[in-house]
Order: sequence, then C-alpha cells, then structure tokens
Amino acid sequence: MESLKETFFEVLGSILPLTIIITILQFTLVSMPIEIFWRFIAGALLASIGIFLFLLGVQVGLSPVGEMIGSSLSKTQKLSLILLFGFLLGFAVTMAEPGVQVLSSQIDFVSGGEVPATILVGAVAIGVGVFVSLALARIIFNISLIKLLAVGYSLIFILALFTPATFVPISLDAGGATTGPMAVPFILALGTGVSSVLRSRARTGDGFGLIALASIGPVISVLLLGAVYG
Repeated sequence: MESLKETFFEVLGSILPLTIIITILQFTLVSMPIEIFWRFIAGALLASIGIFLFLLGVQVGLSPVGEMIGSSLSKTQKLSLILLFGFLLGFAVTMAEPGVQVLSSQIDFVSGGEVPATILVGAVAIGVGVFVSLALARIIFNISLIKLLAVGYSLIFILALFTPATFVPISLDAGGATTGPMAVPFILALGTGVSSVLRSRARTGDGFGLIALASIGPVISVLLLGAVYG
C-alpha cells in the first residue's frame, strides 16, 4: 500500500504542474479550441493512469527480475554465458522500447522508406546488446568506466567523419531513444544483480554506468548503418 501511495504522488507531481500551466495558458494567452483543450485534459488523465501502472510494474516486476537474472548469471561463473545473455537481454529490451519504435517510424516516414524502420530498430538493438555485454565485462574485469567512455566517444567522432551528415543526428537521437522507461530500469537492475554477486555489497555501485555505455552502442551502429547506406 505504501508503494502505491508513493507511486501515485510521484506521477501526480510529474503530470499536475504541466496540466496546471497549460490550463492557465488556455484561459489567458493561447485560447485553444475548447474541444482540443478537453482532449488534452483527457490525454493527461490517461497518461497519468498509464505512467502509474507502468511505474508500479517496474517496481513490482521489472527491476526485481532484472536483479535476479543478473545475480543468477553471475553465480554460473561462465563469462561466455553472462556476455551472451547480456547481449540477448539488451537486444530484446531495446526492441520493446517505445522510444526506439517511434524514432524508427519517423525516420522511415521522412526518408520515404529508404531507411526501413525494421533495419533501424535492428541496428539500434544490436548496438545496445553489444555494449550491455561490454558493460557487464567491465564489471567482471573491473575496467575503468572513463577509459571505455573515452574509447567509445572517440570511435563515434571518427565514424562521424565517414558517415553521411544526415545520419549523424539520427544516430544521436537513437542513443537518446534507448534511455527510455523500458530499457533503463531493466538494464540498471541487471547490472546491480551482476555486481552484487561478483563483488562485495559495498561495490554494488559498479552496476551503474551501464546506461552510459549502452547509449553509445546505438550511436555507433547507426553511424555504421549510415556508412553502408552512404
């Protein structure tokens, strides 16, 4: 019950200020058609219900399952198995990420079908999967996060020189789209589960940094895709 109350007030604090501001603008400066305004109110209500149910699902199911999978994989002490399932889980959760689906459909529309949505989603998902595996390897071998980020962003700058200019903003948007409400909680929980078994409880902070690395993967994969299409 306490979790329900906290989640409710969290959603209320996110949606209510925006709703109040738009309502004030409606009756002062903007004066939208009343039908559009009531559609906004209905949309805000439905969005609040949806976000509440989603956050509740993350707390009850998504995060605990991610931690359990991460700790179970670590207990096998098989590097190949950890990296393989890190890739598969990163790939799967990216395919289900709403932001990636929206981005791919918009790129498909703007490009007139020259960059199919399925190809773009697949490239982004592969990039995330590869870098989730790399992030888990970082936890296992205690590799410096700063060094990996430096190498990753250096690679991005180099690839951007050989990719058509139109693909550079797409790649950066792809990196942002993967940090959505579906991927972030699960990947963070996965890293926390892995680090809690491989290291002492005092080092469970090693599980963080996965999102920073995971967001590099789609940027690189889309830049490579642009080089191919270019």
